[in-house]
Amino acid sequence: MSHDHLHEHLQEPVKKSGCSSCEHCHEESPLPQGALVAASGILTGIGLVLHWLRFGSEWLSETSFAAATLAGGLLVFPAAWGALRKLRLDINVLMAVAVIGAWLIGQGAEAASVVFLFALSELLESWASGRARKAVDSLLKLSPPTAIVRNADGTEQEFPVAEVAVDREILIRSGSRIPLDGEVVSGNSTVNQAPITGESLPVEKKSGDPVYAGTVNGEGSLIVRVTKPASESTLARIIQLVGEAEENKPPTQRFVDRFAAVYTPAVFAIAIFVALVPPLLFGQAWLFWIYRSLVLLVISCPCALVIATPVSIVSGLTSLARRGVLVKGGVHLESVGKLRALAVDKTGTITLGKPQVVAVISRSDLSDDEILARAASINAHSEHPLAVAIVEAAHSRNLTIPATVGYASVTGRGATASIAGHPHFIGNHRMAHDTGLCGPEIEAVLATIEEKGQSLAVLGHAPHDGCAGEILGIIAIADTLRPEVTEALRLIHAAGVEKVIMLSGDNQRTASAIAKQAGIDEAIGDLMPEQKVEHVRKLVSQYTNVGMIGDGVNDAPALAVATVGFAMGAIGSDTAIETADIALMKDDLTRVAETIRVGRRTLAIIRFNVAFALGIKAVVLTLAFMGYAGLWLAILADTGATLLVILNSLRLLGKSGSPLKD
Repeated sequence: MSHDHLHEHLQEPVKKSGCSSCEHCHEESPLPQGALVAASGILTGIGLVLHWLRFGSEWLSETSFAAATLAGGLLVFPAAWGALRKLRLDINVLMAVAVIGAWLIGQGAEAASVVFLFALSELLESWASGRARKAVDSLLKLSPPTAIVRNADGTEQEFPVAEVAVDREILIRSGSRIPLDGEVVSGNSTVNQAPITGESLPVEKKSGDPVYAGTVNGEGSLIVRVTKPASESTLARIIQLVGEAEENKPPTQRFVDRFAAVYTPAVFAIAIFVALVPPLLFGQAWLFWIYRSLVLLVISCPCALVIATPVSIVSGLTSLARRGVLVKGGVHLESVGKLRALAVDKTGTITLGKPQVVAVISRSDLSDDEILARAASINAHSEHPLAVAIVEAAHSRNLTIPATVGYASVTGRGATASIAGHPHFIGNHRMAHDTGLCGPEIEAVLATIEEKGQSLAVLGHAPHDGCAGEILGIIAIADTLRPEVTEALRLIHAAGVEKVIMLSGDNQRTASAIAKQAGIDEAIGDLMPEQKVEHVRKLVSQYTNVGMIGDGVNDAPALAVATVGFAMGAIGSDTAIETADIALMKDDLTRVAETIRVGRRTLAIIRFNVAFALGIKAVVLTLAFMGYAGLWLAILADTGATLLVILNSLRLLGKSGSPLKD
């Protein structure tokens, strides 16, 4: 798929998974959704002020309430009509019944307030729309649009990636992004594969090694033979996976939609039964039972039922936003309250995503600080992530870094330089081995470090002019755990999540070491993006409600497949943030457990509110049919139930508030 074709694909409408009622909620209104919600809120406020102050005639406040109902209703009534045409009863139909019923019993203020709060809730839920298109758009920026092709005569020519055929050789200059998948023909370098595989450290590349489009070449230059056309590259596959995941993800239905599908037809069926059965079977008066049927419909006006969800959702979303958690709609807040399993990425999610010096091992008379200072003096000339980590560690200890001369980079190995007139080297295991200085003791130390999944840098005095040389020290470097990880995982399990599994593009040895250190139940490494998707799908088939936490481009397809996707908001890629349902804006993993708890509490409050409102209506209906309650009591009970439902929902705004009944 070429860049041009991908951009054409982006113009196609993306089917948004999620709330089943959102398919036609706002598409039929020609006015902006935000403007209609704002107008409804302002007009409702004006009406309430006029009503409370008794300013002017009653018709002024009633007109304001009617206009507010119309403004908010433009977002509800078309959607309700669309649902009825499809023979489906959802929250929009229930809302329309509530508003019409409120006006029939003379409660314009209640009708306007309910329709405004409902429209506000729908506006919040619409934030997530179009995110798949944005995610794909940000992915396109990873791959350069052109490639430098080497011709048979040795000349070089720049071509659009879509025109580069398989088996052509392309030049990858140092520091540039790789435009196509291929295999290294000649040259040595390190490649940052984090955008595609999620590996925390650059990977050494030599002849015969694979490279992927969208990854970043290091200091060396590479000649690469193209193995896949642009439309079939690993990056193109990720783009395709994100789109497919969004389209094929089963729609999540809100609790209130499931309730409305039962409540609304049940009320209408009972009303028809009351109007027809007594006159037809028992010869009762038609007008009397038709009136009773209308009374039943009026009393069943579901204002408290309709408002049970929106106010709870808005309160929950606001509560989480205060804590640095952005939830892209109420349906995701409800879904997160049902999570039973959680998949997590390693680099940047469980770890900091930045290599740091974790140990300095002296193998000479030099102190640890002296070893670190000499290593930093050589590495100060390099931008390699491991070199940068060593220099930063030396600066953090306020060490005096000696001067160097004759610095030279050895691609795929390390670097050399002279310190105080003596040649030194710093590099990987291979470089140390090539000097002939690696005896059994040194090899044992290096093997121990590598078994932990850590990287290493060996500092040595190079052999010269009759000097045998020696290994001065070894520096262990690793991507370290986030400080809050252990506590965050404990809280996640305490919140009711049964299993946490780590999915990583890094090697299995490193993934297992990190998982053991963090206390994660299971770790799977060496995964490409499509393999992460398969593992998340397996979890969904086993646990139904599964979350995924990630921060990179390679996590985007898995985030889209999961029931709820969490993105690390501060360090996460644009693609991950756009694809995810929830963004942790402070990159604090303890917020995941808080989000799950708020989601569970929100569901509990919604269910209690619905049960409470139904109970009140059942009592009033029973009293009305027994002749002990009139229409005025039904109106009073409905208004009172609505106020209590709102107050109970607002408890979510508290830091540790709990529902009236969980």
